[in-house]
Amino acid sequence: MTELPYYLGCPSWSENAWREGLYPQNARPANFLSLYAQVFNAVEGNTTFYARPAPTTVQRWAQSTPEHFRLTTKFPRDISHGGDLREQLHAAEDFLQLLQPLGVRVAPFWLQLPASFGPQRLAELVSFVDALQRPLAVEVRHPEFFARGDAERLLNRLLMDREVERICLDPRALFSCDSSDPAVRHAQAKKPRVPPRPAAFTQCPQVRFIGRPELEANDPYLLPWVEKVAGWIEEGRTPYMFLHTPDNHRAPELARRFHQQLSERLPGLPQLPELHQPSTAEQLGLL
Repeated sequence: MTELPYYLGCPSWSENAWREGLYPQNARPANFLSLYAQVFNAVEGNTTFYARPAPTTVQRWAQSTPEHFRLTTKFPRDISHGGDLREQLHAAEDFLQLLQPLGVRVAPFWLQLPASFGPQRLAELVSFVDALQRPLAVEVRHPEFFARGDAERLLNRLLMDREVERICLDPRALFSCDSSDPAVRHAQAKKPRVPPRPAAFTQCPQVRFIGRPELEANDPYLLPWVEKVAGWIEEGRTPYMFLHTPDNHRAPELARRFHQQLSERLPGLPQLPELHQPSTAEQLGLL
């Protein structure tokens, strides 16, 4: 795959629903990540938020992906949601050590903070960031960090000064959807309804776009991101763009749709490989 000037991916790689789309029907789950990495060059590392992987799993992830691949691994929730961040530093260092076999593939690490993490706790965040000295990106959910007041300005300044990216979550397309579909209702109940903050505090701005299940219905919300990402690339930045759908069954298609629209804005952009075409080995049942 020709290297792209930006990182593009989905919220995970382990979706059985992607068989006969991204993956062959008979693909083994152990091969999903290597197959995924043949099409996309980044993935959200949400799995580590819920449980630390075994060392053998980390080794397998490293062996399944090229060095230019990026896995934006989240700190486990017992670290990000477990109380004072300053008391979690030892656990955070242990987690970084666990993922060391992935090398540069983990960049940046993601710290997703709970909605209860407000301005009065910013000193904890400063200490956490300063102690770790790693490429980091932070996602906040407290309302005051979206109010365009002193709290938001202070957060932005402390992140920018430390070259820490502020992850931008854009759920507007999802919340524009009036549907009784259980997947839509579940996603709307789970995702925070926050306004997007398309910041670029570092060379690698981070965007999570939460779309609707009907791909074309996302275009009014997606097209402004085409322009924003194109502008970042033209400035010499390397943005990360992750595309979700309510149950993520169509996330790879939405990511492809975004890339096609970006290619129209930036002629000459390398095309993504086609979604799964069975290889000779697969046709013979060797995978």
